Amino acid sequence: MSGYQHHPNHPSVDQSDRTVPRNLRQTGDADVDLLTSTRVRKSPFWHLSVEEGCRQATVYNHMYHPRGYIDPEEGGLEAEYELLVNDVTLMDVAVERQIRVAGPDAEAFVNYVITRDATDIETMRGKYAICCNQDGGILNDFVLLRPDDDEFWFSIADADLLQWLQGVTVRTDFEVDISEIDVSPMQIQGPKSPDVMESLIGDAVEDVPYYGLLEATVDGVPVLVSQTGFSGEEGFEIYVREATKNAEAVWNPVLETVKAHGGAVTGISHQRRIAAGILSLGQDMDHETSPFQVNLGYQVPDDKDADYVGKAELERQKEAIENGAFPFTHKLVGLKMAGEPIRDYAPDFWLVSDPETGDECGYLTSAWWNPDLETNIGLGYVPAAKLQAATDVPLDDSIYDADVDAEFEVHLPEEYGETPGEPVYATVATVPFKESVNPSAREQAKIHARDDMDN
Repeated sequence: MSGYQHHPNHPSVDQSDRTVPRNLRQTGDADVDLLTSTRVRKSPFWHLSVEEGCRQATVYNHMYHPRGYIDPEEGGLEAEYELLVNDVTLMDVAVERQIRVAGPDAEAFVNYVITRDATDIETMRGKYAICCNQDGGILNDFVLLRPDDDEFWFSIADADLLQWLQGVTVRTDFEVDISEIDVSPMQIQGPKSPDVMESLIGDAVEDVPYYGLLEATVDGVPVLVSQTGFSGEEGFEIYVREATKNAEAVWNPVLETVKAHGGAVTGISHQRRIAAGILSLGQDMDHETSPFQVNLGYQVPDDKDADYVGKAELERQKEAIENGAFPFTHKLVGLKMAGEPIRDYAPDFWLVSDPETGDECGYLTSAWWNPDLETNIGLGYVPAAKLQAATDVPLDDSIYDADVDAEFEVHLPEEYGETPGEPVYATVATVPFKESVNPSAREQAKIHARDDMDN
């Protein structure tokens, strides 16, 4: 990493462990129209999302990604959140491009590029996993599906993982084929999602475990169903094969069934995923972020004998943290914040200050109002030294379960602040803010530990 240099990008926030600092300039909403062109790919579902009233979109994995449907005067993103947590929603997530690794050495290759043990993934099951570079930086996080013994699908987050995976095979002996396939997923999320799926494919869906897979058909089209999703609520994903040809044949009956159960098409709910502590690549982490900075330390196993990319560096970091020496300037934490309700996407990494000195010391990566907690919540980077001074808990994943007595100030835009020009009060909170219907591996471990204590 390069040495820390002063620059106009809020130099008081120490970014010395990054080569390319986060751009912390506060430019706000530029009121710029999204240019729709042939340079960015339209997914097979894009025109169908537009027909359903898509009003907001971004670019994700070089594809247009719908982010909002309901008009603000009719409730906007808050109404979409209510549909998700109370009823059911259909989400266009075709931007989760599917990278297939197939061949005699598929398992060995996947085991080499992910931090978790790929040999533990049974056929017709999946896992949440990450790839790291040799410096331990997170290249991608994804749902990793295993539809066959010698075949894996990487359902990727927003990064060019295909080229990296192909590059890893150069001058190696792995006998694999790596390619993007014409498979596009849609998500059915919310408490009524099991009823929707049962109406679509029958009782077989009842036997699909969390991260389990099922071959099925919708309107005669072969699909792969998984019990997964990016919401923290109960939900499923439908992976449409030959999606370029079959988009309407699957989307239309799925949408009809969702509407019959009181639901609608919505965007991905960042409001809900923040509450669940689900991280967003590009916002909360990137290739210069270690798993140990962002609540993904559990993705680095103690008992994986096989070599994998980044293993030496990640094990060095793990040992340092266990010995009380956190090797990074900042740690991502959960924050509960005062201020007016944040009801839309943040255009900037809003700055965090130390209330004792007034100095800028960190920044928010994700923030939103949570109606259940009746407060603004967010994820943000704060100085590791200040956290360590506030608790005896090591700065590994266990910090997210700890009661940490640390206070900060957050510089929200004027429309969210309490007093013009003044930051709002914030405290460190446990993560997740709200437990998921299907807890992550880390959440499950916490629940089991709590049950053991109760018994």
